[in-house]
Amino acid sequence: MKDAATELRENVAVAFERARAMPPSVYTSEDFLRRELDNIFAKDWFCVGRASALAAPGDYVTLELAGQPIIVLRDAAGALKAMSNVCRHRMSTLLEGSGNTRSIVCPYHAWTYNLDGSLRGAPAMTRNAGFCKSDYQLPDIRCQEWLGWVFVTLNAQAPDVAVQLAKVEELVGDYNMSAYTQTFFETHRWNTNWKVLAENFMESYHLPVCHAGTIGGLSKLNEMICPPGEDAFNYHTILKDESLRIAMAHPSNTRMQGERRRTTYLLAIYPSLLITLTPGYFWYLTLHPDGVDHVQIGFGGGMSDDYAGDPDAQANFEELKALLDDVNVEDRGCTEKVYKGLSSDGATPGHLSHLERPNYDFAHYINGRIQNPDG
Repeated sequence: MKDAATELRENVAVAFERARAMPPSVYTSEDFLRRELDNIFAKDWFCVGRASALAAPGDYVTLELAGQPIIVLRDAAGALKAMSNVCRHRMSTLLEGSGNTRSIVCPYHAWTYNLDGSLRGAPAMTRNAGFCKSDYQLPDIRCQEWLGWVFVTLNAQAPDVAVQLAKVEELVGDYNMSAYTQTFFETHRWNTNWKVLAENFMESYHLPVCHAGTIGGLSKLNEMICPPGEDAFNYHTILKDESLRIAMAHPSNTRMQGERRRTTYLLAIYPSLLITLTPGYFWYLTLHPDGVDHVQIGFGGGMSDDYAGDPDAQANFEELKALLDDVNVEDRGCTEKVYKGLSSDGATPGHLSHLERPNYDFAHYINGRIQNPDG
């Protein structure tokens, strides 16, 4: 019996014009998931969210990346910083969730660290002759900001985010992603494989059906453009109907002309940052596997700052969030059905539509990382 990696290698050897969806084993194999964690999530850049959500000194968020607990915060000097979320004493995790703190206090023995990771205090340690506070710095983890996004990586050799994503900036530079303000961020956990949700985002072929109750009627299949992907990302574009005013370029926006003013980019930045970028608003998902059958989701979004001064700005935010909540309900239903189906004995992958080109490129990315993790 072939393992999932072999099945995937054979799957991607076919030209796009004859390509099929990835084999079910790629989604259900525990061994394949372990290889993804080791060769993808432990080596590539992972998006934490938006820098604007960590605006003040002491603002922090925690996450687990490939099994490693991490804190990302704004330090006292105003710099973004990531470090291990594990106490150097008896190795308890330190912070949970997100919030604001003046220091990092271990919940087990109250060892206290400054925002730069240095140890400030440790109760009842004066009788240990070998103890020295300067030996107990929380280890740094690489952290970079790019166009308002915060990324971390466990890989000391990974090229800088700006280098890897230079072509993204070329594509959407006129959208000025840095000038979009996040107005909400939530976490969710769905009963599907992380790649099913990623692929669902990467193709808009499903919009007219899965999203018939929300945005399906605003997107036309014949207006979707799905070019070949790049090494670090793929994308496709759709034209939004002008009836969705908040998706259009604001009247004050003189950077964009013609159809560009209603063009939506759906950017899939590997491994799992998925951005819907319109001239008026953005929303995103950042995904991490939680077993083969669940995915941890960071879900955020907001408006272009071009809309901030409008008298109906708050109403725009509320309209956007209500729409995206309804879209999420539809996507959850569809992706959980897909996972249930591909886990069945009768699951056989079908041929891909020309509108699923990003899925084909994603499969090549996954295959490349699994087959050649150091290349």
